[in-house]
Amino acid sequence: MVNFVKQEVELETDFDCWLYVLKNMSKMDKLPLYMRKPIFEKLFDIAEYSNMNKEDRQMYDVSLKRKWDAYSIEQTRIILEERAVERGLQQGMQQGLEKGREEMKLETAKTMLDKGFDPKMIAELLHLSESEIEKLR
Repeated sequence: MVNFVKQEVELETDFDCWLYVLKNMSKMDKLPLYMRKPIFEKLFDIAEYSNMNKEDRQMYDVSLKRKWDAYSIEQTRIILEERAVERGLQQGMQQGLEKGREEMKLETAKTMLDKGFDPKMIAELLHLSESEIEKLR
């Protein structure tokens, strides 16, 4: 590192940036704009964390844990909500199909009655009660 003597304005490659950051990290208060790349930001964050005293580090860790806990709770809520909606849709579709089948049976029974079929036979064929058939008259 002693041999690396480039100044900020002379940096051309990412490698130059790396060497510059590593050599001058202790003097930097914040990351220069031209180094605003995720990898350098991560390095700077790690350096800031390492530079904290024990009490500040513990407070930061607690804060970070709370942030991730809140994020996890929110993601779990979203997943559970999506599952509930999906179950509701499935139940609704099932109920709709059952209702449609019942309506189709009643329509068929009405048509059979109109054609002169015996109500007992209709009840037996369509698995309906005789009282349901009588209501169709």
